Amino acid sequence: MASGKTLVPEAKEALDRFKMEAASEVGVNLSQGYNGNLTSRQAGSIGGQMVKKMIESYENSLKTK
Repeated sequence: MASGKTLVPEAKEALDRFKMEAASEVGVNLSQGYNGNLTSRQAGSIGGQMVKKMIESYENSLKTK
């Protein structure tokens, strides 16, 4: 998503909610739209939290199979 393009346009709203939720969990305040004022550390912590939650979700789906 570094390019800013969503592969599945219908998922954009859900991804935005997911990003806001991850930011909240790591204590970073995001505003709607552009957030160019974030430090690299803040942006990285949001992305890291998102990846962590995606891996956790996938692992849980494997358990139920």
